[in-house]
Amino acid sequence: MSSTETSAPDRLAGLLAEHARLERELADPAVHADQPRARRMGRRYAQLAPLVETARGLDQARDDLGAARELAAEDASFAAEATALEQQVAELTDRLREQLLPKDPDDDKDVILEIKAGEGGAESALFAGDLLRMYLRYAERRGWATEVLDAVDAELGGYKDVAVAIKSRTDEGIWARLKFEGGVHRVQRVPATESQGRIHTSAAGVLVLPEAEEVDVSVDPNDLRIDVFRSSGPGGQSVNTTDSAVRITHLPSGIVVSSQNEKSQLQNRESALRVLRARLLAAAREEAAATASDQRRSQVRTVDRSERVRTYNFPENRISDHRVGYKSHNLDQVLDGDLDGVIDALVGAHTAELLAAGS
Repeated sequence: MSSTETSAPDRLAGLLAEHARLERELADPAVHADQPRARRMGRRYAQLAPLVETARGLDQARDDLGAARELAAEDASFAAEATALEQQVAELTDRLREQLLPKDPDDDKDVILEIKAGEGGAESALFAGDLLRMYLRYAERRGWATEVLDAVDAELGGYKDVAVAIKSRTDEGIWARLKFEGGVHRVQRVPATESQGRIHTSAAGVLVLPEAEEVDVSVDPNDLRIDVFRSSGPGGQSVNTTDSAVRITHLPSGIVVSSQNEKSQLQNRESALRVLRARLLAAAREEAAATASDQRRSQVRTVDRSERVRTYNFPENRISDHRVGYKSHNLDQVLDGDLDGVIDALVGAHTAELLAAGS
């Protein structure tokens, strides 16, 4: 028996105790005076709830199985009930084993999702717009709130670069669902500008970051260089009369973020800071993971057609995720926000990897 297996009962006991403690603390009105803290506690409580339900169900099933076996020894008619309970115990045990796997510390966080046009020129920008619509529709289906933080429009439609914040209205963790969306997304279709009907291939890059709260990342104002400039591009005319756009450079890391979507310089500054905090948190997480030699699956940051995680083939109405071999001929539905099939496949494959590794 591995050390992980021997420690599982201790881990379970600790998580059950944590759930009970959070339940007590959340019942205290004083806790809710600090809303950010109460929200974090509420999310953690909700995150632990399925595990607690499974553990309680397993205890009950084991008790019922013991009773059924005793009765079956005296009356054979109880044997079928005992067999059914054995199956239930096995299923709940497997579910609990999955729920006890180490959790990504960011799973319960909201996210900032960035989409960048890559190779393919105007067609890539149009595809970036399609991807944005897909994620906005998916968020709508899940009941999540969305806010476009920055958008650089392309001349013929779509986006050169767009960043959107996706926030949960409940205690549901969004990073847990969207963290595998990062990478290069490739599209194969006949562009609207193609007169010969030839299929073109282009790509757009997706970067998903857990949104950082101020308690997660401390940003020293002295480390920032803030420049203001005029918003530009299609759709920016309403803010072209003032220098409302903001570019922030984080001097220690060299990270540069900008925002020009709002009419107010103050609002653009706050939007840019949100993106900056998310990038700094992601950088810190990657550094910590590399140090622990357990680096999380990386997200491709170069928008090269050859380094793709997913292909959207319009002629065949097919979506393929190359990391897990997922393939489905419902591309039209996926682009309308029906993403659960491919996301479930990615989450399932990741869980299987952890189980296989004996985590």
